[in-house]
Amino acid sequence: MEPYGIRRKHMLKEGNKAPAFNLPGNDGKKHRLSDYLGQKIVLYFYPRDNTPGCTTEACDFRDNMAKLKRKGTVVFGVSKDSIASHEKFIAKYDLNFVLLADEDTKIHEKYGAWGEKSMYGKKFMGCIRSTFLIDEKGKLVKAWNKVKVKGHVDEVLETIKAL
Repeated sequence: MEPYGIRRKHMLKEGNKAPAFNLPGNDGKKHRLSDYLGQKIVLYFYPRDNTPGCTTEACDFRDNMAKLKRKGTVVFGVSKDSIASHEKFIAKYDLNFVLLADEDTKIHEKYGAWGEKSMYGKKFMGCIRSTFLIDEKGKLVKAWNKVKVKGHVDEVLETIKAL
C-alpha cells in the first residue's frame, strides 16, 4: 500500500518504452504517442476539470508553456472528463495545450494513474495525480507518481533542462 491510501496495479519503470496512447483531444484530433516521436512529451493525469488543484496545475503548465516549447516539449493533460468538459475548462482558464479524454480510463490504467484511493475511511477507484516525461524516442525518462501540485511544474522544467 502506498502512502495517502493509494494502491496501484502497477508502476512504470523509467527507461522503459512508454505505453502507447491514442486519445481524442479537445482540438478535434486523435493524439497518438507515435505522432510525437522527435519531441519530448509531458503527459500528466489529473482527477477532474475545474477543481482547485487541477486548475492550479493546468494554469502552471499554461504559464510555463513558452519555456517548455523552447525545450521541444509538448504537454498533454489527461482526465476521464469528456471533450465538452475539457473545452469549457480550456475556455475558462485560457489553456494553451491539448487536453485528452480518457473516459474509459484505459490509458490511466496503462500508466498506473488509476487505482484504489481512500478518503475518510471510504475506498474508491480514482485518478492518481501523476506526470510522465517521455523522451524523443518514446522512452519514459521520469515518472512523478504522487504529484503535489505546488512547485510541480518547476520540477518538471528542471528535469527537462537537465536532459
